[in-house]
Amino acid sequence: MIYALIGVFVALCVLITIGVTQPRGTSIMTWCSLYLAIAVVFDGLVVVAFAYQHVELIETLLGVSAGAATSLAIHVTHHIFEERKSTKISSGEK
Repeated sequence: MIYALIGVFVALCVLITIGVTQPRGTSIMTWCSLYLAIAVVFDGLVVVAFAYQHVELIETLLGVSAGAATSLAIHVTHHIFEERKSTKISSGEK
């Protein structure tokens, strides 16, 4: 269980550092490349963990996936609020 919690913490920290909803100090190309690299490394680790039945790594990766899902939820929520705001502005509501 502790490995899963560590995985959540690590995933959230990494994704918050590079920017969950927008790039932080990088171009959009670099930001997208970082997300792609993170996904590829994660997928490789999953294959290794299951191939060798490494329980601690499997638990950690479970936590990482939970952290990634949480950051995706934050990202989508950000866009929902932006869309609501732009809809209210365009319709003249306050």
